[in-house]
Amino acid sequence: MLINGAPGNTINAEDRGLTYGDGVFRTLLMRSGRPVCWERQYAKLQRDCGALKIPCPSALILFSELQQLGKAQPDGVAKIIITRGPSARGYAPQAQSEATRILSVTPPVAYPAENAIQGVRMHACKIRLGHQPLLAGIKHLNRLENVLAASELQGRDMPEGLMSDSAGYVIGGTRSNLFMLRGNILYTPNLSRCGVAGVQRDRVMDWGKHHGVTCKVADLRLEELVQADEIFVVNSVFGLWPVCELAAYRRTTHPLAWKIQEWLKDEHH
Repeated sequence: MLINGAPGNTINAEDRGLTYGDGVFRTLLMRSGRPVCWERQYAKLQRDCGALKIPCPSALILFSELQQLGKAQPDGVAKIIITRGPSARGYAPQAQSEATRILSVTPPVAYPAENAIQGVRMHACKIRLGHQPLLAGIKHLNRLENVLAASELQGRDMPEGLMSDSAGYVIGGTRSNLFMLRGNILYTPNLSRCGVAGVQRDRVMDWGKHHGVTCKVADLRLEELVQADEIFVVNSVFGLWPVCELAAYRRTTHPLAWKIQEWLKDEHH
């Protein structure tokens, strides 16, 4: 782990990332000592920092620090956290605050191979996401709704949970973006009110453009989801998992999901 470029694992107790969740983060794969899909990941980080008016460190600094960490752990999961930095008491950010950057690389996660092939059972979470359009799409450090949703999965043989918003619209997984296929159209939830717009979501939408498959962003409800031909979830660490069970939905084959899965494995897309 590097804190502002120096080895360590402690931050100032007055850091706004800790006191208010005032910051953003990215989680991505490291392969052979290099961050995967780096340009896309950095563009998201830069956009999210911009939305919160936090100065974003340069791509050069972050890339070189990830490479430095990659020497000890060439393959694994990298996390980049950027906070507004330490400040005096009070919600209002100070005009001159120095952003804190925290970079770490941990060993790869060993997910069961059948998650990607047979698919995963998905739990419909009871907790609802609140609406905040100003923060919608941003991967900010306030993730308590996801923490509570993920706690619903404990003791269940369900690797992912489905999250809906307070109006009953599907938003995505606790840690993933979601797609459903109906007929020849791929749908993904509208994230203009809440939720995180991940890098893999963009890549799947790009797959649609390259392969002549219409991809629509839409307000979707669980009742529509269970009528889908296919459902799958994506994130930057596990890639793509088809969904084999969700409420009344059951599927044993996932032809489109498997096809997109292969395409996503090429990090140049």
